[in-house]
Amino acid sequence: MKLDTNTINKIAKLARIKLSEQESKDLLKDMNSILDWVEQLNEVDTDKIEPLANISSSSLPKRKDQAEDINSSDEILQNSPDKLEGYFAVPKVVE
Repeated sequence: MKLDTNTINKIAKLARIKLSEQESKDLLKDMNSILDWVEQLNEVDTDKIEPLANISSSSLPKRKDQAEDINSSDEILQNSPDKLEGYFAVPKVVE
């Protein structure tokens, strides 16, 4: 399905958008490229794929939820420009 300038102008009128001649040409080009892309999607063979009504009906791979007690504060503080007694040292912001 290809659009023409009359269709673009009609859509703009219905949307109450004022378009210049150049904007109309640019929009025509963009809309036609979008419609070409949609036509490419229609060419995909989906006969063997069941429709998905809800994402929760599909099963996703799960990982084990394991808590790990890792003390990495020394590694984290290595990135700090200023530290004091195992904490980040920042300037006072409340007077």
